[in-house]
Amino acid sequence: MAISAKDVQSLREQTGCGMMDCKKALTEAGGDMEKAVELLREKGLAAAQKKAGRIAAEGMVYSIVEDGKGAIVEVNSETDFVAKNEGFRAFVDKVARAIIKHQPATVEELLTLDFEGETIEASLQEKILTIGENIKIRRFEKYDGVLVPYIHGGGTHAVMVNFDTDAETAKKPEFTEYAKNVAMQIAALNPSFLDKTDVPSDTLEKEKEILKQQALNEGKPEEIAEKMVLGRINKYYKEVCLLEQPYVKDDKISVGQYTEQTAKELGGKIKITAFSRYEKGEGLEKRQDDFAAEVASMQKK
Repeated sequence: MAISAKDVQSLREQTGCGMMDCKKALTEAGGDMEKAVELLREKGLAAAQKKAGRIAAEGMVYSIVEDGKGAIVEVNSETDFVAKNEGFRAFVDKVARAIIKHQPATVEELLTLDFEGETIEASLQEKILTIGENIKIRRFEKYDGVLVPYIHGGGTHAVMVNFDTDAETAKKPEFTEYAKNVAMQIAALNPSFLDKTDVPSDTLEKEKEILKQQALNEGKPEEIAEKMVLGRINKYYKEVCLLEQPYVKDDKISVGQYTEQTAKELGGKIKITAFSRYEKGEGLEKRQDDFAAEVASMQKK
């Protein structure tokens, strides 16, 4: 019998299992929803649903480049221990390579992709069952061009930097060293923008208001406070704009000046056009283990 997409979706919502697993179960059960749930439970697949509500704020971030295309991705787990699991790390690499190959627009689309003989969602469900923790693909970005990836601390931070340069310059070991230094700068100092022109006008105006109020609170007259804002806003640029930041290995020059200097030395052009910096679990609620509550719960049982 034909299995409708609506029934597959309904079973998926009930069990948390992958779409293909749900379709197979419904086919095997002759369209009987309850029987299909039982089949999924018997196969151990529906067990993944129990983990779906648990907080996943650990895991790792990862960046990779293949054939001029790149991906930076974050995959979360419940505990930091899982990030050291080779199976988990292999899954993260698989996800990144699937992004490069198929260029999905969203995480939802990524999950439906068939890669290495199974969908990413099916592979995810298998990892949840095998590892025993909730695992989520949180976010990713795609890149194209002259790219340099950087991963710090085994996956606590990941960076992808996009450069505009000529082919000969890109091949030189000096460029590779320069590009890695820029990526490490981004990982360490966490710039929010590439340069001054990237700072949104409303963000800049808000910062100016704050700086002016600080000056007024220091007892400065209105006209003096206005002038002080101009000086202090340059300090703000040096904190949040990559090209304005002092270069970490030589704070007498900015990253922009370091880039110009390297391009001149190599006899080519170099321009940083974009970058992404992911930090594992940033902005996510962390799991709070309550040992006393856990003991009390065990006693009740």
